[in-house]
Amino acid sequence: MEKKDHRNLESYVRSIPDFPEEGIIFRDITTVLQDAEGLKMAIDAMLEELEGVDFDVVVGTESRGFIFGVPIAYALGKPFIPCRKKGKLPCETVTAEYALEYGTAAIELHRDSIKEGQKVVLVDDLIATGGTIEACAGLVEQLGGKVEKIIFLMELAGLKGRERLKNYDVASIITYDGK
Repeated sequence: MEKKDHRNLESYVRSIPDFPEEGIIFRDITTVLQDAEGLKMAIDAMLEELEGVDFDVVVGTESRGFIFGVPIAYALGKPFIPCRKKGKLPCETVTAEYALEYGTAAIELHRDSIKEGQKVVLVDDLIATGGTIEACAGLVEQLGGKVEKIIFLMELAGLKGRERLKNYDVASIITYDGK
């Protein structure tokens, strides 16, 4: 099947200059979500990236990865696993810490969420530096899963997150050159 041109999807993303600081253009996905056509286009484009990919489970990172990951899992008849901020999951977990611009953060998966040998697709809204999704991929692998593909709605190419994920099959629907 021929890939569709998703440039029109970019028109649904609101760009806010100088937020959160001067020189940054914030890419706001709420305008995609609050428009039925925009939301459908986003999910359909992400589903298109999974055509021909053999996988067992979808993992989405908190919280916007849930927004896109759940409808993808539902549409493809796959289970959805939430990768949450530390302290939010009620059962036994595995934890990964990762660096932020100022400090660190931690994410977790339930220890029993990924089975040995399961093929996994990771979903999030945005790749910037790649730290969160790299930590999530590490947790999946720690539990015995194999990351088959990582999908983002948007990519800020200027932050070079894709380089950090060079060992994975990474796709983004919309790419912005800057930060």
